Amino acid sequence: MIGILGGMGTQAGLDFCNKIAVLNRGKKDQQYPKFILFNKSDTPKRPENLKRYFNVLDELVKGCRLLQKNKCKFIVMPCNTAHYWYNDLQRKIKIPIISMPKEVFLHTKKTCKRNCKIGLLATEATINTKIYHNYLSRNFELVTPTKNLQKKCVNKAIQLVKSGKVKEAEKIISPAVRYLIKIRCKKIILGCTEIPIAIFAFKSFKKAKKSKIFIDPNLLLANVCMKKYKSIKI
Repeated sequence: MIGILGGMGTQAGLDFCNKIAVLNRGKKDQQYPKFILFNKSDTPKRPENLKRYFNVLDELVKGCRLLQKNKCKFIVMPCNTAHYWYNDLQRKIKIPIISMPKEVFLHTKKTCKRNCKIGLLATEATINTKIYHNYLSRNFELVTPTKNLQKKCVNKAIQLVKSGKVKEAEKIISPAVRYLIKIRCKKIILGCTEIPIAIFAFKSFKKAKKSKIFIDPNLLLANVCMKKYKSIKI
């Protein structure tokens, strides 16, 4: 059984659940994957608690232990910023936790030439803590939007998705996307789980899946998750 530590935010966790269901459509209920979603929405805000490290870590541990107790074989966290706590969290949990940024790096390494330019759309916390830079910087030139675009477009779009204003978020984030394309990024990592919801607002899952420039970590994590699930399913 798959353990999903969600609630960071709730829309992102539900988006992940939808993706693993769509990736593994069954003709009847019994053919769908078994998973537990713990929508732990009381987890402290990650960006505001970077310096209060254990405020977040302790809650992530509680969430993972609940999933572990309920016989999940492994855990995924559909939240990019939460992976700032990944190493300490994994040390406290007995079952594997799949690393989202690591899987993005492995995918990018397979699909992109070394030293090419890769764009990153993410929270300021994800950028400042180098969650993706630590994995990708040795192999690629990782670039982010200008400070102005970050504040006016990326940050605002994330908040709009969290408040349910998805169509509005799609319009707000567009200038940041155009900027990264203009400076010739080969791929753009949608490094906040709210961002794919904004980018692909009201568009088909098929279109999102076939996108040639965007890397959706939530979709990639769902793919990796299903491969692991099938390999260990009893």
